[in-house]
Amino acid sequence: MTVLYIIIAILVFGIIIIIHEAGHFAAAKACGVKVNEFAIGMGPKLIGWGKGETKYALRLLPIGGFVSMEGEDADSGDPRAFGKKPVWKRLIIVCAGAVMNLVLGFVILLIVTSCGNAVTTTRVAGFYSDDSPSHVSGLEVGDRIVKVNGLRVFCDTDISYQFQLDADRTFEMEVIRSGQRVTLPAVHFDGTETDDGTSGLIIDFYVAGDKVTPLTVISYSGRKFVSVARMIWLTLFDLLRGRYTINDLSGPVGIVGAIGSVVGSTSQGVAVGEMLLNLMSLVVFITVNVGIFNLLPIPALDGARAFFLIIELIRRKPMKAEVEGAIHFVGLMLLFGLMIVVTVLDIMKLL
Repeated sequence: MTVLYIIIAILVFGIIIIIHEAGHFAAAKACGVKVNEFAIGMGPKLIGWGKGETKYALRLLPIGGFVSMEGEDADSGDPRAFGKKPVWKRLIIVCAGAVMNLVLGFVILLIVTSCGNAVTTTRVAGFYSDDSPSHVSGLEVGDRIVKVNGLRVFCDTDISYQFQLDADRTFEMEVIRSGQRVTLPAVHFDGTETDDGTSGLIIDFYVAGDKVTPLTVISYSGRKFVSVARMIWLTLFDLLRGRYTINDLSGPVGIVGAIGSVVGSTSQGVAVGEMLLNLMSLVVFITVNVGIFNLLPIPALDGARAFFLIIELIRRKPMKAEVEGAIHFVGLMLLFGLMIVVTVLDIMKLL
């Protein structure tokens, strides 16, 4: 089954990479830039085709891809060269890949939400018992939860996210009750403890579902998209603040493991349809993560290229090609080093 998980992971990564590079490719063509090669994968070429100005290739290592544009990294006299185009066109081309990853995430969310029996809300529908701690401490049926510990709630996963972060089992909540905003200063939940000493939160209420309609699907998908994007940003800030360490990061091996857990859930009684929806939800998180990460101003990423273009727009002259190239090279080497470290840690977790 491990081979199957790896194959599925390669397919997932392949789709995400193709969508990303297709964004760059389509934007370049639309802006009149000559594209020399569209490649999926890195390293030695396995298959190549194409007779026009653009060559297409499938390369050995399924860890990325690229769109090679005329005059992208060197001077060119071709009027269709990347460097000959206005800054705003180059910005569109550079950012198009990440934008397409974000669009892919939203489209998949629309599909997943449409396939559900109901659209999940943040409105309390009931409690599992009359003496549920959350009910006793202030939560009522019909309350629409809008904030948990100061974090705005866009969808149900925001509630779960905050519950996972707090260890004292008591939360400040803001709810809409009978049209009025009400603050509940200390909503309490029970906890569980396992034999190994780890503890968890017992969620003692359940939320209502709305009917699946085009309007509710689009509304929920939009809010869920914002929720996922914000969760990624918050996790990044928590990493920089030291709340998480490098041991908490996952690379390709960790993602294969996550995909394997989802796919393998069918052996534990999960229906194939439900498994596919769970897998698509995981793909949403991965592709949105890729889109956001690529827009960060980190050397070698699209965000850094966009950053240099913005500087060019302000200074009205480009950064020296050799300086920008050196910065991107150093950034690429650091990213490869980080990937190697994270991969080794992922493998050690499996041992």
